[in-house]
Amino acid sequence: MKELSSFVTDWNLILPEFSLIFGIIFFLAVDLLSIKKKKYLFYHTSLIILAVAILIISIEWNENRILAFNGTLQINNFNNIFRLFILICSFLCIPLTLEYIKYTKLPITEFLVFLFIATLGSLFLCSANDLLSIFIALECLSLSSYLLAGYTKRDIRSNEATMKYLLMGGASSSILVYGFSLLYGLSGGKIQLQEIATELFNNQMYDSIAVFLATIFIVVGIGFKLSLVPFHQWTPDVYEGSPTPVVAFLSVTSKVAGLNLATRILTITLNDSSNEWRILLGILAISSMILGNLIATTQKSMKRMLAYSSISQIGYIIIGIVAGKINDGHASMIIYMFFYIFMNLGTFACTILVSLRTGTDNIRDYTGLYRKDPLLAFSLILCLLSLGGIPPLSGFFGKLYLFWTGWKSGLYFLVSVGIITSIFSIYYYLKIIKVLFDRRVTTYIKDYKGSAGLTDSKDSIEITIIICVLGSTFLGIFINPFIQIIEKIP
Repeated sequence: MKELSSFVTDWNLILPEFSLIFGIIFFLAVDLLSIKKKKYLFYHTSLIILAVAILIISIEWNENRILAFNGTLQINNFNNIFRLFILICSFLCIPLTLEYIKYTKLPITEFLVFLFIATLGSLFLCSANDLLSIFIALECLSLSSYLLAGYTKRDIRSNEATMKYLLMGGASSSILVYGFSLLYGLSGGKIQLQEIATELFNNQMYDSIAVFLATIFIVVGIGFKLSLVPFHQWTPDVYEGSPTPVVAFLSVTSKVAGLNLATRILTITLNDSSNEWRILLGILAISSMILGNLIATTQKSMKRMLAYSSISQIGYIIIGIVAGKINDGHASMIIYMFFYIFMNLGTFACTILVSLRTGTDNIRDYTGLYRKDPLLAFSLILCLLSLGGIPPLSGFFGKLYLFWTGWKSGLYFLVSVGIITSIFSIYYYLKIIKVLFDRRVTTYIKDYKGSAGLTDSKDSIEITIIICVLGSTFLGIFINPFIQIIEKIP
């Protein structure tokens, strides 16, 4: 009765999740009824559901910390902003999905169902407040991600990517759960994050070897999910073999959910003032920034280049977690993550459109794209330069604030590596831009079939491109209002 009473009282706190569940049921019901033109029905319905969920979270914005469902979930502004980011990512990925499904002639129902389940798992992961609910939400996200990665089941590369993703993901989950089990035992059987922290503090366990081992297992487990070096081996193959809209979705959604989980577990449960996990994360961040940028310069595939680029980008974002909340590290991490969503999804959207019109994602086959589709080429250039941190684009302001908070926190070496590798990353972004403006035109570009410009096309994918280009270009101008809003988050 107590659980039923809690559900009746707290159900309104998870209305965004309920809207996604309704969407999943709707897709399955319509598919069973065999309604004609369901692709466009699903497209508009999914956008409406996600827009409603975004509106609900925006309305729920408040400064109260609410423990819901007997402490299983915690609803606060810090978690809500990550839930909002996840919904924005899903909303922007829907147009990419429709165009890809139309081109490949794959069934759309299962695709959207898996995508909504992954989004649902990410939302619950951002508000989960105990070890059990964290693991269930994480597996909900992971299992649906494996299915999405292998959605083109007749493609050998997709099958290989799925197998690697499944094996590495299963191993990382096992390592993470082992770290959870150590915390459970050391805290005397507590599973809620705050209760674990209280018990460890009262029993003076924070300096023990057992807690240090738990910290290592948890950091390693989360490192796999975030593609931090040296736990990144699965990332390039999954990026190359999976359907590109899936890669675009996972490249931002899994990182947003993973960063929220990492921040809460490390700062709440493993002691915000602890240096052990900060040292471990700092080493992983440095490795990711250096290795990610170095290997990205050698890639010939656009998707593999973006894979290593994302590895380096997550290294930059980790600086915010290591800097801590007191020095505005969390605020800088959130703001850069927000900008990164638009920069990365915009790049992927342009890549998908070129791939659908030319049948290739090889960088050298982009030669002369500016001559055939100048607006698409210009959009890709803006997103790439923003990822590189070129002023006055959004990426520049995001990185500047991120590095400044790290410098204020005394992370001089970490920030120096970040600045040097960020400058180095501009090299391989400029290589792509040089290819776009080349006077020569490849066979793929000669046979390029598309509109003369973004606004002249009926492709829904270009909705995402326009939104992301605007975000990548102009959001940095409004960084001060963003900082003021986020710094008020308790």
